Amino acid sequence: MTKITEQPSLYRHLEKMSIEELTANINNEDKKVALAIEKALPEINLLIKNIVDKLENGGRLFYLGAGSGGRLSVLDAIELPTTYGIPKGKVNVILAGGVDRLIEAREEKEDDPNAGWEALKGYEVSENDFVLGISASGTTPFVLGALKSCRANGVLTGCIVSNPESPIAANADYPVEVLTGPEFVSGSTRMKCGTAQKMIFDMISTTSMIRLGRVEDNKMVNVLLINDKIVDRSVKMLMERAEMSNYEEAKELLMEKGSVKSALESLGK
Repeated sequence: MTKITEQPSLYRHLEKMSIEELTANINNEDKKVALAIEKALPEINLLIKNIVDKLENGGRLFYLGAGSGGRLSVLDAIELPTTYGIPKGKVNVILAGGVDRLIEAREEKEDDPNAGWEALKGYEVSENDFVLGISASGTTPFVLGALKSCRANGVLTGCIVSNPESPIAANADYPVEVLTGPEFVSGSTRMKCGTAQKMIFDMISTTSMIRLGRVEDNKMVNVLLINDKIVDRSVKMLMERAEMSNYEEAKELLMEKGSVKSALESLGK
């Protein structure tokens, strides 16, 4: 396979560039990310369809990764219960080295081909679930070993990789290859690869939550009321949708019912 992610940067002598040159060149490289994702949209759409199918039928989604991509998936997953009111445990992350060690770059853990599957077994993963492997290189043993074991045990899988014809893509049921090209700093896949991964996580989780009915119109009607800003936003949302004019009355109903959606349902809306 060709490791595009390890190819030399298109730029030389970065240390001699001014701040203005550095930021302009990084920005030029970042512009390539959305275009690379656009080329992969058919595969991304198929991946999301199968994730939604599992979630709709009571299954769970597991992000499984290492390095920057794995850590970015943690950031995506932890916001879903509060933003969309889904039960904790519906979307999970298996991170090389453990989610509890998120701020430590334990990159050596990604070389263990058995650890990912062992962690999935701890969650009693089954054919009802979906496992999404994340690896810029497409070769990470932690991810590859887990996907092979998933396939052997009838667990549906997908992947997000940034190199063509990778072993991980070959062992995923629904592979997504987003080829963002050489990094600005050679091999630093926290840059364009990481940006692409973040954008795709946004697509996967947001589209899935919408399809699961966690959004109405363009509003987060199931958001958890965890701080004053969100409560205020939710009160105004309720007032608009229920055609209420009294802020305090709307707030009292909202706090009693726990969410905009539940409040609207109590009003027959």
